[in-house]
Amino acid sequence: MVESVIEIEVVYAAVDRQVLLSVTVPVGTTVRAAIAKSGMGAEFPELDLGECPVGIFGKVVADAENQAVQAGDRIEIYRPLLADPKEVRRLRAAKAAEAKARKQ
Repeated sequence: MVESVIEIEVVYAAVDRQVLLSVTVPVGTTVRAAIAKSGMGAEFPELDLGECPVGIFGKVVADAENQAVQAGDRIEIYRPLLADPKEVRRLRAAKAAEAKARKQ
């Protein structure tokens, strides 16, 4: 029996370069399995592909271990945040308030 396959893309953007790989996987392949099959680990050996947050077309995938990919999906591997955006905004607001208080 011939196994049905689908085409997907796996993409990762590092600070200095980005890579998009086309991958053929069997129907029913999970997001994590598709990432492993893509060869992205060889392109970016510093990545822990089992732990990186991932998404499909900009929507975060909560259960990448069990969610199956669909034909044409673009799996995106996200970099970890260097700073918490809420904390950065809080610090910026505190700094602005301090500068305003000094002017008065």
